[in-house]
Amino acid sequence: MTVIEQIQTEIETRLAESEPQVELLLCEMSGETVRIFIDHPEGVDLALCERVTRALRSVRENYGLEVSSPGPKRPLTKPDHYRRFVGRRAKIRTRSDHEGRKSFTGELIAADDSGVTIGADGQILTLPYDDIHRSNLVPETAGAPVKKKPTPKKSNRAKTK
Repeated sequence: MTVIEQIQTEIETRLAESEPQVELLLCEMSGETVRIFIDHPEGVDLALCERVTRALRSVRENYGLEVSSPGPKRPLTKPDHYRRFVGRRAKIRTRSDHEGRKSFTGELIAADDSGVTIGADGQILTLPYDDIHRSNLVPETAGAPVKKKPTPKKSNRAKTK
């Protein structure tokens, strides 16, 4: 078991005892800092992040700790996450190439215990979970058209040397 897997197991155990409704979405390490993303049926606010931070005193003794809400780009890390968000747009990055690519953005079509099916760029691909490096929801825009950046106008002025 890797260090981050050990830390994640410890965090899940502590949260099950102190905050059983809190779901650990993602646990990652950057240098000596452990960053976790949590969710709760009633949402995540500052008070919940503070309670979780206090509950994880043993982690804080050895590492810096950042506790955060998932935000609109919610990470997808477990089969249940993919199942819950079938029909939504997601970005999935894989460890190996699939048809010459490692990154896919599209609609989650289906998910079972072995993998997820995504419709991306006119293709439908089924990706096994063990090949997914990272994945998150793509924020939905509320029907607002995507604005393109204006192209700079070319100057008619002659260049001088």
